[in-house]
Amino acid sequence: MANYLAQFQTIKSSCDRVVIAVEDVSDLWLNVRQSFEQRLPVKKACLNNKARNPVFVENLPAEFIQTTDSRLRSRFPQEQYLFWFREPYATVVLVTCEDLDEFKTILKPRLKLIVQNDEREWFIVFVSKAHPGNDQATKMAKKVYARLETDFNTKRRERCCKFDLHGTDADFWDDFDSKMVDCIRNTLDRRVQFYEEENRKLSEQRFTPIWNFCNFFILKESLAFMFEVTNLHEDSLREYDELELCYSESVNLPGKHREFGGLDTGDDQAALLNPGFKALTQIIQDDVFREFEFRQYIFACQAKLLFKLSRPVEVAARGYAFVVGFSKTLALHENALPFCFREVWVITACLGLIKSTSAQYDNGIVAIDSEKEFHRLQGDLYSLCRVKFMRLAYLIGYGVEIEKSPVNSASLSMLSWPKPATWPSIPPDSSAEIMTKEKITLQAKPREKLFNIQRKPLPLEPSFLLREANRRRAFLSVGNMSELYDSVDGSGLDAHSKLPSNKSSSNLMIRTMSGPATSETSLPVDRPMRLSEIHVAAEHALKQTISDPDFMTSLSSPEEFENRYMELTKGAADNYHRSWWKRHGVVLDGEIAAIFFKHGNYDLAAKSYEKVCALYSAEGWEELLADVLPDLAECQKILNDEAGYLASCVKLLSLESSLFSSKERQAFQSEVVRLAHSEMKHPVPLDVSSLITFAGNPAPPLELCDGDPGTLSVAVWSGFPDDIALESLSLRLSASSSADEGLKAIKSSDARVLVPGRNIITFAIPPQKPGSYVLGALTGQIGKLSFRSHGFSQDGPVDTDEFMSFEKPTRPVLKVRKPRALVDITPAVSSALLMNELQWIGLIVKPIDYSLKGGILHIDAGAELKIEESQMIEIESYRSNGEQSGPTDASKALSSSSEPGRVEKVPIENGKIKLPDWASDVTTLVWFPVRAIDDTIARGTSPASPLKHSIVDGMRMIALKLEFGAFHNQVFERTIAVHFTNPFHVSTRVVDKCNDGTLLLQVILHSEVKATLHVKDVSLDLQAGFEHLGNGDGRPTSSLFPLVIAPSSRAGILFVIRLSGTKDLDELENSDSMMTIKYGISGDRTTGAHSPVPVKPDDSEELLFKISLKLKRPVLDPCLAVGFLPFSTDCLRVGQLVNMKWRVERLKDLDEASLPDDEILYQVDANPQNWMVAGRKCGHISFSKAQGSRIEIAVTCVPLVSGYVHPPQLGLPDVGEANVSCNPAGPHLVCVLPPTLSTSYCIPA
Repeated sequence: MANYLAQFQTIKSSCDRVVIAVEDVSDLWLNVRQSFEQRLPVKKACLNNKARNPVFVENLPAEFIQTTDSRLRSRFPQEQYLFWFREPYATVVLVTCEDLDEFKTILKPRLKLIVQNDEREWFIVFVSKAHPGNDQATKMAKKVYARLETDFNTKRRERCCKFDLHGTDADFWDDFDSKMVDCIRNTLDRRVQFYEEENRKLSEQRFTPIWNFCNFFILKESLAFMFEVTNLHEDSLREYDELELCYSESVNLPGKHREFGGLDTGDDQAALLNPGFKALTQIIQDDVFREFEFRQYIFACQAKLLFKLSRPVEVAARGYAFVVGFSKTLALHENALPFCFREVWVITACLGLIKSTSAQYDNGIVAIDSEKEFHRLQGDLYSLCRVKFMRLAYLIGYGVEIEKSPVNSASLSMLSWPKPATWPSIPPDSSAEIMTKEKITLQAKPREKLFNIQRKPLPLEPSFLLREANRRRAFLSVGNMSELYDSVDGSGLDAHSKLPSNKSSSNLMIRTMSGPATSETSLPVDRPMRLSEIHVAAEHALKQTISDPDFMTSLSSPEEFENRYMELTKGAADNYHRSWWKRHGVVLDGEIAAIFFKHGNYDLAAKSYEKVCALYSAEGWEELLADVLPDLAECQKILNDEAGYLASCVKLLSLESSLFSSKERQAFQSEVVRLAHSEMKHPVPLDVSSLITFAGNPAPPLELCDGDPGTLSVAVWSGFPDDIALESLSLRLSASSSADEGLKAIKSSDARVLVPGRNIITFAIPPQKPGSYVLGALTGQIGKLSFRSHGFSQDGPVDTDEFMSFEKPTRPVLKVRKPRALVDITPAVSSALLMNELQWIGLIVKPIDYSLKGGILHIDAGAELKIEESQMIEIESYRSNGEQSGPTDASKALSSSSEPGRVEKVPIENGKIKLPDWASDVTTLVWFPVRAIDDTIARGTSPASPLKHSIVDGMRMIALKLEFGAFHNQVFERTIAVHFTNPFHVSTRVVDKCNDGTLLLQVILHSEVKATLHVKDVSLDLQAGFEHLGNGDGRPTSSLFPLVIAPSSRAGILFVIRLSGTKDLDELENSDSMMTIKYGISGDRTTGAHSPVPVKPDDSEELLFKISLKLKRPVLDPCLAVGFLPFSTDCLRVGQLVNMKWRVERLKDLDEASLPDDEILYQVDANPQNWMVAGRKCGHISFSKAQGSRIEIAVTCVPLVSGYVHPPQLGLPDVGEANVSCNPAGPHLVCVLPPTLSTSYCIPA
């Protein structure tokens, strides 16, 4: 089967579409060809993939070929078996017939013969030539087509369709496409099954001696190619993946030696995207393909399919992995390949992948994640190509042109040298080239950095090239050769530069005699090749390896190398910037900046260096930053960018001190000081957050009250190597609850000199608003330059003072309390004091962790309250039973215990009291006299006339204001309520009525104060209608005076009175009785009411209290009786009329009753929501004056709501309540039922 490999490749290159055979039975193809071919490619087709799942394919490529064509008839059976994928997938049989007999005798047998092959998928197209105007021909054509359908259609499948030459129906083309796709699908399924079976048989023989990979390859790729032709690219890709895996297993099997390949001209150029770069017959050996060419061929087929699937990202991903993996495979065969073949192949492979994937990617639209991943892969390809390219440049002597940066050193120092079997020898007539290389090497000097910073150059080689190259020269032994010295800095100077001067002439002779490695001019055994000779030999060997002239041009000169190096570096950086790996792009920007700097393009170099420094600073890579930041500073200095140059110097100072010497750091500081004291054109505030840091005191935060000043100590760390003088230093605080800095800067008192390390700076804090404050920013001035620092240091022990953190601290350094916690003033007594008497009011003044020294208490008496300023104010120490000194209040406890009962009298002026100094830290009790004024006369109560008391009666308000603090900036305000009351509450009741009309009146005295009252005398002046019995002096019947009444107790006094005749009803109702009580009081001001404060020395202690009493005539002998008569019905309903009746009866004669004339006014009171009165609510009735006269009053009402409601009430406004007796009394509630149901609107069922 391997003999058909060439034919297989030829067929594959020429067969790129599905073949549809045309069996032209009636010579109709020329008539219908154009119409049929216009249907290609097939717009939509539903095919089955390898897993027998339906897949919709668009634009299926197809081609109509007649069965008489030589392309179908000149095939041998064996070829058809091997290359079944190129056989027709469907057969279209074109027939026509205009006579039914002709169809039966001629056409039908011929069709039976054509379609008898079961392996061929076919369908019949009946072409009707009948003109639409010829009805007879049309009918005959229909009859023939009907007969054709009957003979060749089955229940499972319809195989016939009709095509009209003179007017094609649109449904025909749908039917035609459907039948054609069915045939293609069935054929494809049958062939896939055949190839799978054959592949399975061959796979089972994989580990047997008769295994032939070439046979397996032809069958496997035939299946893959068949999938590719039918646009089933996913299945085709899967077949190539399986083929690659099978080849990997086969090539690694132990056995006879196989050629690897890669020795032909042009093999150095990777062919990852060109599957036809070599014929398959050229890369086969003993039925196995050479690994070098075949692996690239398989990847090229895979990439072609992935591009058809619009997946360039996957091509890039697979390509990068393939390049890395195949590079390792090339390393295993490196000694059999040309010099640096692996590096050249990797470079060309990466460039080819970059070019092809970029072109395919630009034509499509992908998701953002896929886009970033694609650019990441592009950056990796560029980066890999760049590293390999630098390795080739270093080999030919361009190492001095490569920047010895950390990224280049890390890449090249881990990249091994080429490992040829023998290192290339020096070509003939190369003395001039060697001299040139040596001259370039000797003239190369490292660039001096700013501030004379000395750094050991980073290596760009895994091991010294001089030793590696000579070690691989088979005819030399380097074990004892003293010439294998190399320069310490790796700059490329060879060993002879270290030899003594007396050997220089002999060395020069040896160098000039260097020539090709022949038997006559080869180097002597005692002297290995010098570095310049190694470069020349490597360059000539590369010219033999590289077949691409453009590639070789990029290595022809340092300028060309730099251009290509710049192109690769920019490509990698740009793609990394557009991917997730932006940091890689920034690092490569540093390499671009080095080239810009080299050519004097300082502006672009500074911009790139700034991005690199920002990345290194953010990541905390200080060693890398120390390598790049001096270059940025040099660019800024050349560009006269004073602000940027100053910031770079500060950043250099803020780096770890071990990265620079003391002399270098002093040079940084001198530049900062020089610029700070010079006249800058555009001065800007300098951010020194990384150089000058600060932190609060590790002790608890400073606590102040609202409006109080204070002193705050702040630890400031200086990163300068020497002392530095500051013209000013200020601190900003920020509230921890808000994001703004907001507060005014707090300046330090004097100019400061910061020493290296820790400095303690004190700041005078002005009054601040309540809240918690953290350190915000440190500002100051060095010379004429203002600076600002946001760098915060972590608090910790002394050995960690240098540990800095740039995160904003959360621990506050200052807490400003609210006024509530400074002092508290409360009344000393909560019980009532005497009204209209001078009483002591006590105020408990309690400082709360704050001194009241120099405080002034303002007392503003409210309305009906007067302060007696003629009296001295008493201030005494106060200590409640539960108050104890805590451990933090030792001073207060001491002062309180040293003077436990101290009392001091101070004057009060205009309501102001100055607190003494001894009362500043202890709780004190301030007593001051006040008088509550009430001009109204107190009133007593009785069961007939109860009196309602309000809680606010007797309340008086006192406004207090305490000013204290160092500057009297603290103010405490409070309004307290003081309760004043009368000494007694008096109530009366008639305890008995004698037969002679005498009344026993009991007067009850209730004590209203928490003090003992001494009643010395009581007199009662009765109102009109009442009179005393006896001598009539108004005194009680008993004389038990003085009467002592304990606090909250009561006592009763009995008077004997009687009714007196009067006809003036108004006088009887409006007059009051007046009681006068002479009393004394024994109380303590600490508990409540007490003896009044004497204003004059001769003031009497006897007090006088007057109260009015309202006496009403008893209802024991009424004049009129009002009775409620029962309802006429027991069932009251809403909406029904109800008669309310009352009976009024005169109980006494007119003369005795003292009532008005014979007409009496009545009034009916009813709730309008419950009752509607259907008549007069009030009126006059004539009433006989004779005793026993009766009259009835009737009112008609309508209840409005159901339930238990209050009935209407009858009232006699002109008759006093004492003269009316309700007998029988009216009901309290009456029951009202809902209205009866109404059937007026009911509809019968």
